[in-house]
Order: sequence, then structure tokens, then C-alpha cells
Amino acid sequence: MTTLSDVRDRVRKDLHDTDAGSYRWTDAQLDRHIDRALTELSEAMPQEKTATLATTAGSREVSLVGLDVMGVEAVEYPVGEYPPAYIGFGTWASALFLHVETAPTGANLKLYYRARHVLDGSGSTLSSQQADFVAMGASGYAALEQAVYTTDHLNTGPNVPGDYREWGEARLTAFRQLLMRFGRPARVRRRRLYTPA
Repeated sequence: MTTLSDVRDRVRKDLHDTDAGSYRWTDAQLDRHIDRALTELSEAMPQEKTATLATTAGSREVSLVGLDVMGVEAVEYPVGEYPPAYIGFGTWASALFLHVETAPTGANLKLYYRARHVLDGSGSTLSSQQADFVAMGASGYAALEQAVYTTDHLNTGPNVPGDYREWGEARLTAFRQLLMRFGRPARVRRRRLYTPA
């Protein structure tokens, strides 16, 4: 399973920053760039999750507190019917509002939602390909940071800042093209429209 350390090592290899005695980027700096790339990847290629939640008798509102919900795809209520009974819904802050004529009786509903990917010291929800994408994006952000730093502090060659900037921008362009190609906008999804009451 891929960990944050694994992705950080990939980023260091991409940046040719593998000499532990004289790293150009600290772990904290790279972790910040990795987190930024992870956020972008999660928006384009989120985790697809489900949760079974209890309703409250007489209430059309269900709390989403405790779930890392980036967006709700569908709500099945009641659960267990065939074909599945998907209902209209709305969200606001950390609440889900059910668009049903009769208020729930306390039965469970099934929530289909998008969530941010996890990447930490113990593991990840990323596929190997997605971890490569995150490393690509993070290395691009790190290179742009280095270009700014080099411009402001020292120049070790005639075009060091420009070279870093160009390389970083090329990495980010490739990263974003991969997100467009493999992310949600590129996927065909069947949608069902609901007429509000």
C-alpha cells in the first residue's frame, strides 16, 4: 500500500533531490505540495463511497457530520428495494435534505458520495496510477517554489529560475491533462433528474 513517504520519495526522485545530507526541499515543504496535488486529484478523481445512515422519524433532515463528503451522487431510500429507490435530495453545510412526500419513519438510507483521498504515514486510498499523478503534481509545485526562491535569493546560472519555472509548469500541465483525461469530467455517468415538489 502506498504511503506518504512513498510518494515523497517519488517526488524527490523526480526533482533529483535524493541526497539526504543536502536536501533542497524539507519533508514539510514536499508534504505541503503533495497535499495540494492530492486535493486537486481528489476533486477530479474522488473516492466513491457509500454510507448507511439512519433517518429520524418525522424529519426529512439527516446529518452528514463525521463523513468527509465532497458531494452527494445519490440517495437510496428505503434501502433494499429492487430496482433501487433513488430519491431527490439537497445538501447544505453538513445536512442532507430528503425530497420525499412522506417524512421518513426512521428507516435507513444509503448515501452514495464523493470523498477526498487519504494519504498518510499508514497508507492511502490512491491507486498506484493516482499516486504517480500526485507525485507529478507535487514535483511541479515544488519546482515552481524553487524558481521563486532562486529568483529572490541566488542565481547559480544564467537561467536557473526560468528553467525551474518551465519544468514546473510543464509538470503541472501534464498533471492537469491527466486529471482531465482520467477524472470525473471524462467519465460518462447516467443521471436521473428529479422534479422538486
